[in-house]
Amino acid sequence: MAVDTTQDLTELNAVNSVLAAIGQSPVTTLDFENPETSFVYNLIQECSRDVQDEGWVFNREQHYPLKPNTDKHILIPNNVLRMDVSENDVYRCTDVIKRDGKLYDKLHHTFEFRGTIYFDIVWLFPLTDLPSVFQRYITNMASVRAATQMIDNPTLAQQLERQTAQSRASVLEYESNQGDYNFMGFPPGTAYRTYRPYTALRRYS
Repeated sequence: MAVDTTQDLTELNAVNSVLAAIGQSPVTTLDFENPETSFVYNLIQECSRDVQDEGWVFNREQHYPLKPNTDKHILIPNNVLRMDVSENDVYRCTDVIKRDGKLYDKLHHTFEFRGTIYFDIVWLFPLTDLPSVFQRYITNMASVRAATQMIDNPTLAQQLERQTAQSRASVLEYESNQGDYNFMGFPPGTAYRTYRPYTALRRYS
């Protein structure tokens, strides 16, 4: 998998990008006492959460270990959007949910766990840590919501929706390229070398 090294988009730039899209003047600082700035910032955070909640190659992690603390409780990290026990469709030895910020086992009716449990997790990361194509997609999505909720301009919203659709295509392309997916379904941590047509020439060399 290649690493995206494009310069990060700052939160201030994201806010100004949305303001520019709806024809508003840019701001020089993130002054949350300014209702317009605060509203746009919250729109961006809302869109970022909605996009990341889908689960992508950059924020989806499989077989992630969570260990009990000294009280035998497993605390859930604050930036977890979704989580599921790994291979729980095969091994139905536990049924856990989030309750009071920690795991609760509905099968055994307890907060206590004896050992490490592995999860498939979708994480929530700051906007500045996301790949550039996702930053653009999120700001475009926030621009559509701003055009709808702040200035009530249906025509502008439709134009911005077309831009959002194009940026959605870019994130899907990124996901396909970076995910290294294959129809054979080989899990991470394994190796499989597909057939290379040029290897047939070696027999005649």
